[in-house]
Amino acid sequence: MRQVEIAIVGGGLAGSCAAAMLGRADHEVVLIDPNPVHRPDFRCEKLSPSQIRLLRRIGLESLVLPHATRNSDLWVARFGRLVDRIPVVQYGILYQDLVNAVRAGIPERVPVLAGTVAEVKPSGDRQLVTLRSGEEIEARLVVLASGLNWALRRSLGFTARRLSPAHSTAIGFNIAPLERSRFPFDSLTYYGEKPRDRISYLTLFRLGQGVRANLMVYWNCDDPLLQQFRLDPEATLCRALPGLPALLGPFRIIEPVRVRPVDLYVAENLDQPGLVLIGDAYATSCPAAGTGTEKVLSDVARLCSVHIPRWLATEGMGAAKIAAFYADGRKQAVDRNSEQAAFALKAVTVETGPAWQARRWARFLGRWSKGLLRRALAVAITKLPATHIVRQIGAAQLRK
Repeated sequence: MRQVEIAIVGGGLAGSCAAAMLGRADHEVVLIDPNPVHRPDFRCEKLSPSQIRLLRRIGLESLVLPHATRNSDLWVARFGRLVDRIPVVQYGILYQDLVNAVRAGIPERVPVLAGTVAEVKPSGDRQLVTLRSGEEIEARLVVLASGLNWALRRSLGFTARRLSPAHSTAIGFNIAPLERSRFPFDSLTYYGEKPRDRISYLTLFRLGQGVRANLMVYWNCDDPLLQQFRLDPEATLCRALPGLPALLGPFRIIEPVRVRPVDLYVAENLDQPGLVLIGDAYATSCPAAGTGTEKVLSDVARLCSVHIPRWLATEGMGAAKIAAFYADGRKQAVDRNSEQAAFALKAVTVETGPAWQARRWARFLGRWSKGLLRRALAVAITKLPATHIVRQIGAAQLRK
């Protein structure tokens, strides 16, 4: 029987980051996942500045960024008009490349077992993990980072409270211009034009040698708009966002089109000894709100740098110890922000009536005003003395 301090079940972003962090801290860890190399999966495909800062804080930035594509500016548009141009550093990376980059940084002394967990027998001291192959692992703590796979969690007594079934749908595809070699921007966010279309936004960003597109909508799986998009994506996109071709020019969508519907839920019945849930295993997030990666990385950071060292310093692994992670103030703040952002974005996208229409116009005019101010400031900066410190200050103001 293999004996370790921590067994991590699930090798997606949450599990792989946890294995890398704990292994670097010299903990005895094993990571269990059915796939030695993470398979293609449509999830996080763009890293924002705040997510990059989190990766840096947990020591994984240098693993990820060499495999990502840097985007140095962001165009913001609606109704066929360019509203703002923001100098911002973001990175495009496919989810499987992100996970595999992190896995490559897991210390060699941390075993990565290709297998499926058949059973976990928890207790207040040691947990017994049995794989389908028959191999057994004894661990003080089991970290469940198994994402959307609920079979194991149900067998352990965990339940889920559904916050919003069929909350949103993310659609991913590659896109290319037809009459020029490349689009005139690194990245573009184009907001939906009419509430009845239930489109939050389309985001385009450079990824590798091409351009990736993520369309965030509030269509369920049997929605006619989704069916039309599958059959004729270019025409459906142009009908839903009629001002888009004025910015992009003629374009084509490159197959395959990936669709990911999202239910919002949070795990319950967490009073379990020796078991802790992180990432989507604990609660899902709306991809349109863009909080999922931050929530995962925040979970990993708090668990691995704060709670696990405290838990291992004393005997036992009772439910009272585990409860401290779920009650962590920083974790709760991130989870609360993710949930609130999901519902707020959906409401401002699809709700009708004068009040919501006014909110949408206020957002649009606010972005437009910021863009005008940014352009005016850019012109003013060019007239300033060309000293290094003045240019640095001016560039910092443009990024705000």
